[in-house]
Amino acid sequence: MKASQLQNNLEASNDFLERIFNNTYNGIALVSLSGNWLKVNDGVCQLLGYNRSELFNMDIDNIVFIEDLGVHEEKYEKLVLGEIDKYRVKQRYFHKDGSVISVLIYVSLVYFKEGRPHMIWQFNNITKQEKNKAKLRAMLEVAKEQNERLTSFARIVTHNLRSHSGNLSTITEFLEEDFKDIVNNDNYKLLKNAVESLQETVSHLTEVAKIKKTDESEMQALNLYDYVQKAMYSIIAMAQNANAVIYNEIDEDEMVLSVPAYLESIILNFLTNAIKYRSEKRVPVIELNSRIEEQFIVLRIKDNGLGIDMKKYGDKIFRMYNTFHQNKDSIGIGLFITKNHIESMGGKVEVISEVDKGTEFYVYLPKA
Repeated sequence: MKASQLQNNLEASNDFLERIFNNTYNGIALVSLSGNWLKVNDGVCQLLGYNRSELFNMDIDNIVFIEDLGVHEEKYEKLVLGEIDKYRVKQRYFHKDGSVISVLIYVSLVYFKEGRPHMIWQFNNITKQEKNKAKLRAMLEVAKEQNERLTSFARIVTHNLRSHSGNLSTITEFLEEDFKDIVNNDNYKLLKNAVESLQETVSHLTEVAKIKKTDESEMQALNLYDYVQKAMYSIIAMAQNANAVIYNEIDEDEMVLSVPAYLESIILNFLTNAIKYRSEKRVPVIELNSRIEEQFIVLRIKDNGLGIDMKKYGDKIFRMYNTFHQNKDSIGIGLFITKNHIESMGGKVEVISEVDKGTEFYVYLPKA
């Protein structure tokens, strides 16, 4: 290829790169290692509100938000030393109109023919996203404050109700001591039942009021297999009485992050429910196994019991005081509390069920 043709190709290439530099939507600037503007495109001018002449006659630091002046330092040193070939930082700038804009800057080195390095800064305006994040943080703070107030209110209410219901129970005991025949009075029987129901309700509300977001410091690495074995041992009499067969097929090395009391309660509740709602048509079989899914250990509890009509009750399974079978011991509080315990630790629970076939619960617990 002739020298003249090479020169023409080089000029054409440079012209092409120049057009890309000037016409790209995002801001691009050539910056010296000392931090001075060498070249900027229209995108930078539009982003900051200054024309080229104004930018070239000012120190970049003069328009940087004071708290963000040093955000480049550590990564810049690594870039110059060759430890990294590029980096990115968030930095806030003052627009010419006085407003503050947030920018994500991608920085890399470029070498020219003379071997002198300069930096290429690529600007991406993220002001809107940062404002939305700030709004979200503010909303979360408000929600947190309101939640704390509601929690305090719930505790006060349950404490007062517990005191009043306790007083009523004591009064009924006094009445029985002073009036021996009152226990046969129909109106007194109604009163006695009402007081007992109130105490039971207050007890449930107290348990619900205790549920809160679990602090990470309360979470421990727990062996899921061991906790299932412990739960199985705890209900051995109940299982034998129902002729139930329970299989623990969980990996013996599976570790979850959980609160010990919560994990024990969760497993016990699902196991006792599987036995309580067994089918009389077949031997109760309960299978427990697990799998890893992203940051979770998924505990699967499957039974062959009565099952639940998901079309009818699917959105009510974990609601308080909802029951789905004619069992006199059912009060509809266990699954509600269990779900809240799971979610308070950053997990979730899903259910698949079919009437007269059985139920499968999938409990997502954070992986240790």
